[in-house]
Amino acid sequence: MPLPELIEIVPLEKPAPPEITVPGSKSITNRALILAALAGGETTLRGALWSEDTQVMVEGLRAVGFEVEVAEDAREHCNRTIIVQGRSGWIPRGGTLEAPLEIFVGNAGTAARFLTALVCLGRGIYRVHGVKRMHQRPQEALFNALRELGYCIDSVNDKLPATVHGAGPRAGTCCVSIAESSQFASALLLCAKAGGWRVNVVGENAEESPYVAMTAKLMERFSQRRGEFQIEPDCSSGSYFLAAGEFKFSGTRETHSGNGRDDAAGSLSTLSPGVANWPETGWQIDQAFLEVLFALYEGRRSRFWNRHSPRAADSPGESGQPQGIHTLSRRDDLGDSIMTAIVMAPLLAEPVRFVHLNRLRVQECERVVALRTELTKCGAKVVEEDDTLTVYPSKLHGADIETYNDHRLAMCFAILGLKVPGIKIKNPACVKKTFPNFFQKLAAPPPHGLGATIRDATKSPPVALKPEELFAE
Repeated sequence: MPLPELIEIVPLEKPAPPEITVPGSKSITNRALILAALAGGETTLRGALWSEDTQVMVEGLRAVGFEVEVAEDAREHCNRTIIVQGRSGWIPRGGTLEAPLEIFVGNAGTAARFLTALVCLGRGIYRVHGVKRMHQRPQEALFNALRELGYCIDSVNDKLPATVHGAGPRAGTCCVSIAESSQFASALLLCAKAGGWRVNVVGENAEESPYVAMTAKLMERFSQRRGEFQIEPDCSSGSYFLAAGEFKFSGTRETHSGNGRDDAAGSLSTLSPGVANWPETGWQIDQAFLEVLFALYEGRRSRFWNRHSPRAADSPGESGQPQGIHTLSRRDDLGDSIMTAIVMAPLLAEPVRFVHLNRLRVQECERVVALRTELTKCGAKVVEEDDTLTVYPSKLHGADIETYNDHRLAMCFAILGLKVPGIKIKNPACVKKTFPNFFQKLAAPPPHGLGATIRDATKSPPVALKPEELFAE
């Protein structure tokens, strides 16, 4: 049974300490699928995310001729064990000019970019296309880099749909900007060895881009563990459950009046996060969400305090007195979990400035505008300026939340609904993109869920939904 078009999240009276499993990392799963296809022989990926985005990637690999076997994972319903038969850099199938091989990528940006680079290694013609929103998302930097390597990419406006003329490996050098998306660089780097490509990455913070760094680390680890690879849980997905809880830090607080810091003798290791097997590799930028909670929810001075905008500390508050302000960057501090922090920010005691949000504008929807619009509906004071949102402490109320078919908006505001009465989520099934059993996790009894009540708001009066009615198909 599909999820209703409108659901209501009932606030939790008192959150119970959970120990929730979240599905595997989307970013790692998609990179591992490409690396497995390009490797020689059989590779088994364990704990791989099984959602709309990764299914698109698997179907794309199958479309070009790779054998991919998918088996259930007994520990997590939305994970799979995936076995890929690698072809040592050879792409088995290709189309012709008269009948290009069709590759449908939906609204999966990662699959669109990675598969476009991959099929350049093939021998034939490929047409990569997706849904309307995917045809609006940027691709030009990737297309230009591939053209620099000698491949022909036909596109009316340097966006999808595009026709890719596969020409096999072609040794060469290209330059790619990550100003709009780091996925352009990752797509090229994953295929670089098989293609004989030398990839120069440029753009804002190019060498330190966390997603490019993830790609490089995975390529290194993958080469060391041929045959089997374990996918770690997704920190972006975990951020929702961390934000839902009540956080306690052990240790004695010590005030250092000499340097203005308010530290704790305890550390992040004293936090009980409520998410099982929280990663410690540092591969995912959203692993830092724990540290953000430590800084924001406990009001501690941290590396996030005024680092990006020192003048903020001297700006007057509504009382006319200088006030401190935390600053978080989408480029340097957090990835997709910055949306979780933005939605939770009105509940904090101090304002938070979120900077470098330009990439949010070109993802599943125009996320900067969407976040401001929907938070404002709930009574929040949110100021948008350039690629910055400043969110102020606010008294919130319920509202019908438009999700814009964006899975992360649905999940972020669902967590807000655990704290604010009257939050209703439109089109909740959009979470199938990365986390199909998200609402089941919210409703499952502790410790494996939060024990929340979720109602069908299309009915009058609203009716509580059963667990089997909460899966996003």
